[in-house]
Amino acid sequence: MLEKLRLTKNMSQQQLAEAAGVTQGYISALERGVKKNPGQVVVKKLANALNVSTDVILGLFPDAPSEV
Repeated sequence: MLEKLRLTKNMSQQQLAEAAGVTQGYISALERGVKKNPGQVVVKKLANALNVSTDVILGLFPDAPSEV
C-alpha cells in the first residue's frame, strides 16, 4: 500500500523519506514488508508527507481512490 501511495504522488523513496523524516532504507523496508509495524509517530509522518489519513497508511481503506 505504501509503495502504491508513494507512486501515486510521483515521489521517490528518497523524497518520501525526507518529507517524513525517516531514512530511505526504512521506506524500502516498509515497502518490501521487512518492517511491518511502524510506530504511531512514523505512521503520522508518512500520512502527512503523502497527504492522506493515517487510516489509508494503515491499509484500513485498501480501495481508496488513487487521488487520496
